[in-house]
Amino acid sequence: MKFFNFLVIALFLAITSCTIDKTDYEAELGSEVPEYYEFKEAASFTSGNYKISIEALNGAFYKGYNEIHLKILNMQTSQNISTSEVTFLPVMSNPDGNTSSCPHLYNLKYDAVNKYYAGYSVFTSESATMASWKLYVSFTSDNQVYKVDKDVAVEKQSNKNLNMTSFKGNDGEQYFIALVSPQKPTVAENPLTAGIYKYNKPSNSAGNFPDPSQFSYSEVNGFTLKLDPRMPEPSMGNHSSPNNKDLTQQNDGLYHGVVNYTMTGNWTLNLIMMNQNGLILKGTVVPTDFTPGVEGVKSELYIDTLF
Repeated sequence: MKFFNFLVIALFLAITSCTIDKTDYEAELGSEVPEYYEFKEAASFTSGNYKISIEALNGAFYKGYNEIHLKILNMQTSQNISTSEVTFLPVMSNPDGNTSSCPHLYNLKYDAVNKYYAGYSVFTSESATMASWKLYVSFTSDNQVYKVDKDVAVEKQSNKNLNMTSFKGNDGEQYFIALVSPQKPTVAENPLTAGIYKYNKPSNSAGNFPDPSQFSYSEVNGFTLKLDPRMPEPSMGNHSSPNNKDLTQQNDGLYHGVVNYTMTGNWTLNLIMMNQNGLILKGTVVPTDFTPGVEGVKSELYIDTLF
């Protein structure tokens, strides 16, 4: 009974304390968190008789997870190529000449139903004076290999529900977690999707630029991402919610779970990442104390969201 009374009081404080701020959250939602479901051309370039078109949501590339659709059109025959091996490599350069990449699918997969090559790129930063992105694409047609490249702009991701994080695990490997959906959660139990990726350290010296072996990433398989969502604002008391489900990998290679948002506002997805053997690679348990007036403690591994 004491626990029940405490819970009721806690929820009452949380609800009443966020009333003033709620209007601000709604204003930010309307101006900065649109939903994009239409794929449009984000980049195009030509090589010989071929036009390469890359589509992304809203016709733009954003920091974080980007699903991409690539089409190759033979402009002489007006036919799309469907039998070629297509490679896709994003490379970031800075003024000092240093280069790096980001999690991506190097060998794109042809979708025969929708008639495009499918892949993704998890851009780790937006374009800036000190960081420019270029896409390198190759394909084969009539036994001839075509290699093309294109400078592209990567925009800031204003939707915090699509945030990402990168970190070094306890095993010394570099990992990346990117939120994929939902774009705009509701006050309910929301299906939560994320991608987990690892940088593959090169085992050989670099060849001709851009050598894909130096920019290799892979999807992480068989991990578990334990989830504990909290509202860390002092007015919220770091309260959580019931019926959340940890993220596990499904057939699409992505990790799926459930996050239960009980009200709008700032939420932190506290995470613990475990490998196939149940060993913790990153993340810490969050205290369960209700702390009104005090900012909530976050896990060693977390991603902030807002809706």
